[in-house]
Amino acid sequence: MDALPILEETGLSFASEMPGVMHACGHDGHTSMALGALELLASDPDRVGPVRCLFQPAEELGAGALAMIEAGALDGVDMIFGVHVDRHHTTGTIVVHEGVVNASTDAFRIEISGQGGHAARPHEGVDAVVVGSLLVTAIQTIVSREINPVHPSVVTVGRFDAGSAANVIAGHAILEGTVRSQDPEVRDHLVEALRRVATAVGQLHEAEVTVSFDAGTPVVVNPPAMASLARRAAGRVVPEENVVPLHAANMGGEDFAYYLERIPGCFVRLGAQVEGREGYPAHSSRFDFNEAVLLVGARYFQEVVKEAHATGA
Repeated sequence: MDALPILEETGLSFASEMPGVMHACGHDGHTSMALGALELLASDPDRVGPVRCLFQPAEELGAGALAMIEAGALDGVDMIFGVHVDRHHTTGTIVVHEGVVNASTDAFRIEISGQGGHAARPHEGVDAVVVGSLLVTAIQTIVSREINPVHPSVVTVGRFDAGSAANVIAGHAILEGTVRSQDPEVRDHLVEALRRVATAVGQLHEAEVTVSFDAGTPVVVNPPAMASLARRAAGRVVPEENVVPLHAANMGGEDFAYYLERIPGCFVRLGAQVEGREGYPAHSSRFDFNEAVLLVGARYFQEVVKEAHATGA
């Protein structure tokens, strides 16, 4: 459904039984919350409805929400609400923020074609490793020197593949990475700057460099009215002082953005820190979350549905 290609090292009794595949972001927990919310709503004497629960695959690929929309999941729906566990906050905290809450995500691939040769005679070749290394360094200056510091932005190279032997000049290299931003104009600038820098570095060393992009999820933006609604619902689940705004920009991507492009809604984060495991982030082999958050999430969904209906949706 939505696991990640990671070998689980949590040591949990319910750890993944599939080698190299694990739930390392909490989506299994989100599903449990949704199921819990449905049971709470069904047994609530003040039952409200109708309510539609989305069992969505492939958030990690950024394609699940679009597939749901194309299948008609939003047809006849007035509002939509989502959650995500967050190990940066203690359990019992609900982070409700208006405006931008997640960054846009774009993947890039850079192919470098040089000239292979003997490692003892580098002057006879064009070393793709050298070109790629210079390019990795040069890319870092795009954010640090071309983007206004008030606009959170990230350009990360996550994969560098080159070479076949220690005594061979690599004639080919591949770099892959991600571009994150919270502003559409900045997003466009990062993409164009990456193309420009890659082309220039290739020309500098007489290597052929091609850059391709795979446009990912847009920015997640919570409308003020929807954030207020979510805040009221959250305040009935946890103490008011535990309903907090984002304290720093979140550069993670989230395909919930596609839903919010079509109908109003709000995306919140649920504190789920496990004492003693604060250092294991999402997408790591030892990621875990405090299971007490499951009830918090289920009750939040219950209350946000009731609040949405109370507003006349």
